[in-house]
Amino acid sequence: MTELTTIGFDADDTLWHHERFYQLTQQRFTELLRPYADPHHLAEHLLAAERRNLPHYGFGVKGFTLSMVETAIEITDGKVPAGVIANVLEAGREMLRHPIEPMPHAEETLKALGGAYRLVLITKGELLDQERKLAASGLGDYFDAVEIVSDKTSEVYARLFDRHAGDAGHAMMVGNSLASDVVPALRAGAHGVHVPSDYNWELDAHKEPITDPRFHRVPDLGALQPLIAKLG
Repeated sequence: MTELTTIGFDADDTLWHHERFYQLTQQRFTELLRPYADPHHLAEHLLAAERRNLPHYGFGVKGFTLSMVETAIEITDGKVPAGVIANVLEAGREMLRHPIEPMPHAEETLKALGGAYRLVLITKGELLDQERKLAASGLGDYFDAVEIVSDKTSEVYARLFDRHAGDAGHAMMVGNSLASDVVPALRAGAHGVHVPSDYNWELDAHKEPITDPRFHRVPDLGALQPLIAKLG
């Protein structure tokens, strides 16, 4: 293995819980729209709206909230009461206030790896919300750099790892999403470590790239340091 100098970490559902708040909000949305739409039909419409709106609103709570509003209007043919829309908007605001609970082993792993490696937080989404979560997590001081990007592509990883590691071959990306954390990092030339989470966004689904020798899978962050030691 080429000498590893830099480790990138995803934030949401890698370092702290996040997706479960989306799913709780979607359950609330389903209850609000239950008088107007079948839950399964509603879920399909919402997912389609999210996929359609990503190029316009990007990733994050605000885009999700707008997709819920759009879905509510569409599925009721514009007849959804203003009170329901107000409740949807409040649900979105509550998501921006949700408490930050670090994942098991997150802090101890960052503390153990810091100093020996350059640690870079690489997360996508809305700038203010990501900054809020990082501050509330108490993990910010462990990072040498923070990169908040609009999307995670192989080109983005190549640029970031060139900046922080000199070359992607000296870097590793750690995250819960195969689609945005692992696969594009592998394509950029870095190692990719998948840390599965209990909650997964449907639009993040991707097959494991098991034939790539730089792909690794660990059950939780507590297994990351032993993996790195094994890789040498």
